[in-house]
Amino acid sequence: MNSLLRRTTKPITKTQILSSLFPLKLTPIESNQNPRPKLPHLQNPSRVLQIRPFSTQFPEYEMPSVTWGVVQGRKEKLVSKVIICDYLKSLGIVTDELESLELPSTVEVTRERVEFLQRLGLSIDDINEYPLMLGCSVRKNIIPVLGYLEKIGLPRSKLGEFVKSYPQVLHASVVVELAPVVKFLRGLDVEKDDIGYVLQKYPELLGFKLEGTMSTSVAYLVSIGVSPRDIGPMVTQYPYFLGMRVGTMIKPLVDYLVSLGLPKKILARILEKRAYILGYDLEETVKPNVDCLLSFGIRREVLGLVIAQYPQIIGLPLKAKLSSQQYFFNLKLKIDPEGFARVIEKMPQIVSLHQNVVLKPVEFLLGRGIPSEDVAKMVVKCPQLVAVRPDRMKNSFYFYKSEMGRSIKELVEFPEYLTYSLESRIKPRYHRLQSKGIRSSLNWFLNCSDQRFEERLQGHYIETERLGPFFCMGGKLELPGREIVSDEEEENEDEVLYRRTVSL
Repeated sequence: MNSLLRRTTKPITKTQILSSLFPLKLTPIESNQNPRPKLPHLQNPSRVLQIRPFSTQFPEYEMPSVTWGVVQGRKEKLVSKVIICDYLKSLGIVTDELESLELPSTVEVTRERVEFLQRLGLSIDDINEYPLMLGCSVRKNIIPVLGYLEKIGLPRSKLGEFVKSYPQVLHASVVVELAPVVKFLRGLDVEKDDIGYVLQKYPELLGFKLEGTMSTSVAYLVSIGVSPRDIGPMVTQYPYFLGMRVGTMIKPLVDYLVSLGLPKKILARILEKRAYILGYDLEETVKPNVDCLLSFGIRREVLGLVIAQYPQIIGLPLKAKLSSQQYFFNLKLKIDPEGFARVIEKMPQIVSLHQNVVLKPVEFLLGRGIPSEDVAKMVVKCPQLVAVRPDRMKNSFYFYKSEMGRSIKELVEFPEYLTYSLESRIKPRYHRLQSKGIRSSLNWFLNCSDQRFEERLQGHYIETERLGPFFCMGGKLELPGREIVSDEEEENEDEVLYRRTVSL
């Protein structure tokens, strides 16, 4: 019995236990055999794993990249980085920012990236401006991004310049980051053909989050009266406002302009046509220019009207321009500073008008025997005279003297006559008056619409002659005689406001 027990309690080996659990054929490991199983992909002791690159439509760039190609140990990575950094330094590339960046594993891959960027049009200096672009795989990052940019309208010849201005785009995902921004722009009614143009002007748009600054700036502009259908053209003209914060940039500028007496409705119409005004710096440019206008004698109550007529005036180097023009008007036209202020109030575009252009119509009037004092009065009363071409003024003046037979004194009192079209307004209306035997002032038959002129001829409309439109600070534009405008002539309120203040 004891011998039987001894035979049954014979110790069981590990091999027997494993065989019972896993019915596989195991071979015992000899003492001189490597305990690790052979890996089919192991090529050398440094454990380099060769992975066949997937095929692309760019076979010349089928090389290892940052995440595909080789797997190295820590020591091998350090050695590779030192070798690659030495290579980059030999090209003149500063590697200080590349210390923490995962670079390619071989010099060959790095050389391919540098050469590709150079063929794109980037110099070593451009790469030094943003050396992190060397961390982008040609096949996985650069080529897909450039292909997409070309697809949405950027000319291939401009891709290098685009990357220079916004190299961060090379890190972007086409599906996750770029395509949603383009879709957002299309949703704002930016024309498909204009997408490339918009992105060339403001490449940083591709890095903005849709739910952030872009959405809030658009929402605010719509809230102050900008038409949603005009947002697209505004973006095409001046896409930079999509990157402006409402609370710190857009709203303070809008509030300040409204405080000067510019109604929000008119301001909205101005922004629709001249979105670049949103880019004027409030503290550095706009406020100093408003103070400059006041210092030159412009009345505070008409500041809103001045800005509505010529919005660019708040963004110009205004002090130098006003000083030069004021001196010129005083020297050549004998208009004193107070008269010059009235001229600017009525036609602020004069601050940007070339002095040679101003002199030609003035010299024409002086040549017709009109005294310089009267010419000065005419310009102060109707500054638009200085923008009329002399040949057009000559024809109107000849008709005035030869056909109408009126005096110079009457022309001095109503210099606006010279700004009207001779063929489409002056001649037809004068002949109508002659046929009915009516003699009236120049203002009565010229300063009105065609419909109002017909009503006056028929005697259905009688009014005293009044001054032009005036502008109340903080309120709407009031039009003389508005309470008796005939029903047939009524216009949309917004159209009246914009036409009467912005259009010349």
